Amino acid sequence: MLARQLEDDPDAALALLAELTTATDEALRARARRLAARIVLDRTRTGRTLLRGTGRPRLVPASRGGDLDLDASFDAVVGAHAEARAPHLDDLLARDWGRPELALCLLVDDSGSMTGERLARAAMIAAACALRAPAEHAVLAFARDVRPLRRVTETLPPETVVERVLRLRGHGITALASALKAGAETLAATRATRRVLVLLSDCRATDEQDPVPVAAAIPELVILAPGSDSDAAAALAAASGARWGAFDHVDAAPALLEELLG
Repeated sequence: MLARQLEDDPDAALALLAELTTATDEALRARARRLAARIVLDRTRTGRTLLRGTGRPRLVPASRGGDLDLDASFDAVVGAHAEARAPHLDDLLARDWGRPELALCLLVDDSGSMTGERLARAAMIAAACALRAPAEHAVLAFARDVRPLRRVTETLPPETVVERVLRLRGHGITALASALKAGAETLAATRATRRVLVLLSDCRATDEQDPVPVAAAIPELVILAPGSDSDAAAALAAASGARWGAFDHVDAAPALLEELLG
């Protein structure tokens, strides 16, 4: 029955599973979380791969650090031994991993009505970041305060990140400016050559801080908004120079993220 509903109406099916992840029955809650996470990840895997976020290995002089490559350094070691001396670090080669190409920080707005279908869509975006984006990515949820669901420094299975997103329940005001600042600070700590802040929100700030100056100062901001409520997101993007898009269906989320990342 679930398989048929996922085929006929995936938004409704995933919304139902998202609601069941907070069921009072412990066994049902655990099963729903595992099943929802697996379905979200499976559906996200079907898209194309985004920019790679892992560094490329390269050979550098051992004096610059990295892991000593014994094979590549063999001739230098043999030559130094023949001359009865220790090999110089500059003659040895080490394997160093270059900087990651891309770091992402996903900001998930869980104020107000973050339940049902919106929750499922947020989980799909989080899965896309976890599966296709670099090792250096973070997921932050925000309403009045910002709460990390995955820190950049953490190593977590994608299933865990998706489950944490599915447990979100909307509440409180939308402190958008503070969330954007937190996302920018998170990206500043990464090593990647390209750093993108991904905002999943209707962008209707309900506190007294203007988010436009903060958004305009972010080098690369991408906004994903609900198709039925995207006017504020379009206005913020126009005022700050951000790229943005809107979507109404859960399966459209990963493709839209890929398109906006270019």
